[in-house]
Amino acid sequence: MDTTVDLDTFSSLVERPDDSARHAAEERWQQLDKPRGGLGQLEELGSWLASVQGDSPVRPLTAAKVLVFAGDHGVAGLGVSRPGAPGTAQRVQAVLDGTAPVAVLAHRYGAEVRVVDLAVDAIPGTFPAEVEHQRVRRGSGRIDVENAISLDEAAQAFRIGTAIADEEADSGTDLVLLGDLGAGSTTVAAVLIGALCGTDAAAVTGRGSGIDDRVWMVKCATVRDAQRRARPVLGDQLALLAAVGGADFAAITGFLLQSAVRKLPVVLDGVVSAACALVAQRIAFRAPEWWRAGQASGEPAQAKAFDRLTLTPLQDLGVSMGEGVGALLALPLLQAATDTLADPAEVLRIQRVTAGPKEPPRLPTAAELLGRG
Repeated sequence: MDTTVDLDTFSSLVERPDDSARHAAEERWQQLDKPRGGLGQLEELGSWLASVQGDSPVRPLTAAKVLVFAGDHGVAGLGVSRPGAPGTAQRVQAVLDGTAPVAVLAHRYGAEVRVVDLAVDAIPGTFPAEVEHQRVRRGSGRIDVENAISLDEAAQAFRIGTAIADEEADSGTDLVLLGDLGAGSTTVAAVLIGALCGTDAAAVTGRGSGIDDRVWMVKCATVRDAQRRARPVLGDQLALLAAVGGADFAAITGFLLQSAVRKLPVVLDGVVSAACALVAQRIAFRAPEWWRAGQASGEPAQAKAFDRLTLTPLQDLGVSMGEGVGALLALPLLQAATDTLADPAEVLRIQRVTAGPKEPPRLPTAAELLGRG
């Protein structure tokens, strides 16, 4: 199997969003019956969506998908996560069962959820075949003392990510809400962001799953040691992902780049997707124009990455649990932006198709209630 990846091609393949569609959207905003700038942030979002769609009037969002990449990390064995926190396999199962917060909210907002197991530390057959058939390995190495994965595994995971981007673009997905699941993943993200930004470990090490001061000091030392291992390979992004990333990080990076190639907009979630976006920016500097930051999670590394990417979070909610919850909570804003800016007839048509016949529940009247007394 050929596992080589030519990263240089992405820089030339990623185009800028359509400026003419953006300008047309901005003119359309001025023509609407409203005060100038009266819709605030929705106006910028609508214009951005017009530019990534390459069309004006913008098309309403009707096929958003939450995409969750899952993988465990060897550094979790050092105790860098909150004791007693649910394991990755358990959390993935909750998403599949529809009981996890991301599944509940996705149902509420009309988005599909897809989970991809890249490196969950679980026996084969734990999840349905469509979830785990692309697993690269079980877990990863301890990045403070060894490589997370081999270079071949990094290339394999990267290619899986690009293939998933093609699948989503070809299936008609019009917006991806990017999520992640994995024990130790915020530690890995802090290492990558700290190394790429040249920042001290303490400045990028956050509380992750809700750790106390003692665990934070362990996590900080782990980030520091892993950053030392990252320095020799900072100029080679695939080698960097193999050394201090993991299969899920490599797949997300590949997905982000190929999504930009395929002109598929992506909303980033927490510190993990921010770290992968930072790696992807090193490969194709125009790629961040196809992304938006869903929300600020409160992780210091995420803030540094978004600053380097010149992305401003749409909301400041402090949601740090991963799964794509933070990105998903931005979906109503993006839907509001497109619905307000789109052709009203098209919005009405879609609402009629998606609403369907519904019988409202009959509630007792006040007279009936009082009569029962």
